Amino acid sequence: MSTALDALRARRLLGAHGARLGWLVAMLLLAAPAWAFQSRVVTIPSAAMHKSLEATVVLPDRYARGKAADRFPVVYLLHGSGGDYTDWTANSPIGKLADRYGVILVMPDGGRESWYIDSPVDAGSRYATYVGSEVVAYIDMHFRTIATKDARAITGLSMGGFGALHIALDRPDEFGAAGSMSGAVDPRGCEDEPGIDQVFGDPAGHADFWNREAIVEHARSFASAHIALMIDCGMNDSLVHSNRMLHARLLELGVPHRYAERPGGHTWKYWSNAVQYQVQFFAAGFRRNGSSAVA
Repeated sequence: MSTALDALRARRLLGAHGARLGWLVAMLLLAAPAWAFQSRVVTIPSAAMHKSLEATVVLPDRYARGKAADRFPVVYLLHGSGGDYTDWTANSPIGKLADRYGVILVMPDGGRESWYIDSPVDAGSRYATYVGSEVVAYIDMHFRTIATKDARAITGLSMGGFGALHIALDRPDEFGAAGSMSGAVDPRGCEDEPGIDQVFGDPAGHADFWNREAIVEHARSFASAHIALMIDCGMNDSLVHSNRMLHARLLELGVPHRYAERPGGHTWKYWSNAVQYQVQFFAAGFRRNGSSAVA
């Protein structure tokens, strides 16, 4: 008799625990955000380079479920040296940011060692024109963007950080905000980087060009171009010194910007975290200037 009662009590206890466990799981599922972004790869032709390259485009969930009249701001994310258009989606949870902030994310292919410049020594390497003009025009034509400067931002990591700042300065009518994560903001300190001389030219023979391309030499232009600016770098990154130099120069000139150093090095662990602050910064700017997703 005792055994039968004990078994009945055990079943009741398990049933109660099971119900509570089921309720807890249900609550956790309801509390967890449901990411519904869409990722696609597009092929974008370049008249400047006489070829086509691929790009990853991430659309927020609102893009598909919203009205045909809905339009969205765009953040362009550039990869680093040796990378390609798949880097950001393969190495970071970037898609969630599209849903969280209601922005379109575009990750173009910038070549393995292009430095996102129009090379003075290689006529076939015109990635500043490609990314800064041709990619932007393609995205505005094929997606429901807010096609204004105030609704565009550009950022990147390492070589892409340099590229983002360079392109924004070179095309101040295209981008209202720019950022850099662990940016190689002064190429003069990267002379040993494999392939850099193939686009910049020999440092001795093209010294004037190398000097002109250093972002620190154009720090004042961020203010005159009215570009909202965010720069960050890992405390253990070999590039932190040049980023500190740029930060100091911007402070000296009174150029508004946000600067941050966080624990970490030149790694995807750092960039996966840093990009969240960058997109948050851009999204806040879109809201302030009235360029958030609109119908």
